[in-house]
Amino acid sequence: MNRNNYKLFHMKKLSILSLALAAGCLLACSGNNVKYDITGANAPQDGAVVYLMDRITEEPIDSAIVADGAFALKGTAPKDALLSVEIDGWKWYFPLFNDGKPVRISVADTTVTGSALNVKLTECDKQDNVAITEYNNFIEAFLALPEKEQQAREAEFIEQYQQELGKYTDHVMNMIEENRDNLIPVVFLRHIPSLAGKEKFDEFVSSDAPFATHPYTLELKRRLDASSAKQEEAEDAKQAVIGQKFLDLEEADPDGKMRKLSEFVGRGQWVLVDFWASWCGPCKAEMPNVVAAYKQYHGKGFEIVGVSFDQEKEPWVKAIAEWEMPWIHISDLKYWNNAAHEVYSVNSIPDNLLIDPDGIIVARGLRGDKLAARLAEIYK
Repeated sequence: MNRNNYKLFHMKKLSILSLALAAGCLLACSGNNVKYDITGANAPQDGAVVYLMDRITEEPIDSAIVADGAFALKGTAPKDALLSVEIDGWKWYFPLFNDGKPVRISVADTTVTGSALNVKLTECDKQDNVAITEYNNFIEAFLALPEKEQQAREAEFIEQYQQELGKYTDHVMNMIEENRDNLIPVVFLRHIPSLAGKEKFDEFVSSDAPFATHPYTLELKRRLDASSAKQEEAEDAKQAVIGQKFLDLEEADPDGKMRKLSEFVGRGQWVLVDFWASWCGPCKAEMPNVVAAYKQYHGKGFEIVGVSFDQEKEPWVKAIAEWEMPWIHISDLKYWNNAAHEVYSVNSIPDNLLIDPDGIIVARGLRGDKLAARLAEIYK
């Protein structure tokens, strides 16, 4: 696996793909230890440190120093543990299962000899690297375009992005399906929740395939289940404000004047409190819907107060102008420490609150057609 591509791919995806497997020690998962015997040749730099990593804890369990292009790692670890060999300063790392068979690595040409399982894993890993590289190159090519050209081609990019993401999803799904009789899917299951959904991940894990009960798989499932429970708890907290009287916020407007929500909310008009930020791509994609709603209903008494999660004034004010948002704006420029995060449990954006003329919160998270439909019902 190319470490640069691994990091880049996960930066592009939403957080499940980057989920850390820090809890629980692999060495505690099994008392059935076997020897590992890993040697390497053609390493690029003498003196570089080679680490044998436990992929659950992401901690090294052994290390060696490259000398004359070679290194050796010998010891014991749980049978079939998912490990990887990483070399400081080298772009590639080598995943492997500790099946008790010697492993020989030629670093320069990224080839591995050993058990049939580890040889096949290396080939699958290379195929995955090609697929991720293609996906990342597409994204990087778009991001390299001038900002105005990006804006002009945004709709085209979104359509092509979905196609590229679909290709990568098919690649991962096919690789798992083709290896249902072995442990190789263990390495790639981490992609499934964000590519195909947690239900598909749970389907794989509940199967009778060998990879379903591997300690890495079980730990990943535990972490994902915990994350889902936390997200549900956060969503419950967000929805709990519906039916409640609004809570006031006081933050500065773009001119530096301190303004309160209570200047606009609970004063006989419908108000949408819109949580956003200039750096938020989904906010930018949603904003035309908000602008359209404002233009259609502002003359009938509808108001919007934008609460920005920016941390610098310049991009905040620039976005207000460029996204054509002619309503009231406030921010404390504290990023995720914005007071709204605590007061209204805002842990993702875009988000919003629809507040009635008496100051009661009646809806949350109205986007796209849902916002338009609710306002049409109010102002019919």
